[in-house]
Amino acid sequence: MPRFVDGPVRVSVPATSANLGPGYDCLGLSLDLHDELTGEVVGDGLEVVVEGEGSGASGAGVPLDENHLVVRAMHAAFDLMGERPAGLRLHCRNVVPHARGLGSSSAAIVGGIALARALVAGGGLLLDDDAAFRLAAGMEGHPDNVAPAWYGGFVISGHDADGFWAVRSTVDPRVSAVVLVPPHALSTELARGLLPDVVPHGDAAANSARTALLVAALASAPEHLLRATHDLLHQEYRRPAMPESLALVDQLRADGVPAVVSGAGPTVLAFCADGQADAVVRRAPAGWSARPVALDRAGVRVG
Repeated sequence: MPRFVDGPVRVSVPATSANLGPGYDCLGLSLDLHDELTGEVVGDGLEVVVEGEGSGASGAGVPLDENHLVVRAMHAAFDLMGERPAGLRLHCRNVVPHARGLGSSSAAIVGGIALARALVAGGGLLLDDDAAFRLAAGMEGHPDNVAPAWYGGFVISGHDADGFWAVRSTVDPRVSAVVLVPPHALSTELARGLLPDVVPHGDAAANSARTALLVAALASAPEHLLRATHDLLHQEYRRPAMPESLALVDQLRADGVPAVVSGAGPTVLAFCADGQADAVVRRAPAGWSARPVALDRAGVRVG
């Protein structure tokens, strides 16, 4: 039976951008934009406090009970390690925008699992990194956001008969990005519902080539990012749900900026060359927020 540690534990977990154009459901990048969670084992009961995104003050409050996604992830991790504590106190300071394609649900799941593991003495022995990743991917249903949230950096991931897998790949230090975030949300379920069951074989073949090129471009050849981020599998099919986002992607790409829809949208992510970020930020439509964002190379962190 596990022994729980005394005192609060703090966890920082990054935002992520998945797909990155052609890498549908298999490529993900960790971004230097972090939610911070603080948890403590107490005698009984459950107390959940949320600041920032998802708080009542933000206009779209998340549950403050056992249905909170961080709590659900913590309980799943505790169960794997052998026992749930009698009581929990949880404080979430959320920065990652919700339902914008920046991995907020993955951040909650990964953060909750990491927090539960850190609250158990010897938790890393009971639940190692790969097992924690597989738990997170199972809860999320796909690994492309949870993999970079857990491991950091640029991650190629997938699912086969042997389960979920993830492999980190290098990122050229010249690669930087800007995120352009609209004020409105878009559910992943709605975005996925617009995708066809079948795509032309030629599109699939061309998309495979772009995905392979994107791995190489991010690793050592960022001059190829514009061609490498050309997608044929998902973005155009989703245009009816986020016409403003796709119009911005079109405009940026026409000017030579490698822009994509982040995750399921509607956020736009643009890869930037040196000195280009400020100009891209100024391209944000009225009411949007835009900011340069560094790549996070550490993933979820305790302390």
